[in-house]
Amino acid sequence: MRRTDRHPAPVKGVNPLWHMYRTISFFKVAKNFVVIQIGRYTPFLSVKRWLYQTFLGMKIGEKTALALMVVPDTMFPERIRIGRNSIIGFNTTLLAHEYLTDEYRLGDVIIGDNVMIGANTTILPGVEIGDGATVSAASLVNRDIPPGSLAGGNPVRIIYTAEQLKERKRTPRQH
Repeated sequence: MRRTDRHPAPVKGVNPLWHMYRTISFFKVAKNFVVIQIGRYTPFLSVKRWLYQTFLGMKIGEKTALALMVVPDTMFPERIRIGRNSIIGFNTTLLAHEYLTDEYRLGDVIIGDNVMIGANTTILPGVEIGDGATVSAASLVNRDIPPGSLAGGNPVRIIYTAEQLKERKRTPRQH
């Protein structure tokens, strides 16, 4: 289950995205957009990490790599926390908010240490990905991923738990 805070639409009968600047400052969104666009094309991982930590308030661990075109949440990037030595693959989207027709939701995105997220993955708000987990490319992460597991798909499902992966490495494969 995702952990999100639910907020009703500020104007009854009108979707909350229409009134998003009652939720968040236009200037904050504009600043975040510019910083994210610069970061998306920055090939220097340390510069990208510095930009996102300094100007967006994201928590990003040492030696974590955000590949080209990664898109952190434009409205609430400060709700994203990524551990040490993790890789966020090309064109991945990290969302900390979602607007629905009758409410909007906010949730923290927590990615542990030594996590590998494949390219073109979307991570929804309120999700935690445990230390050492791997998420395959093109996945929709709509639930928590346990530490050390291999997960993938749309919607994401656990392919192997940490225990199953250890067993697979111990057992010789038959060809």
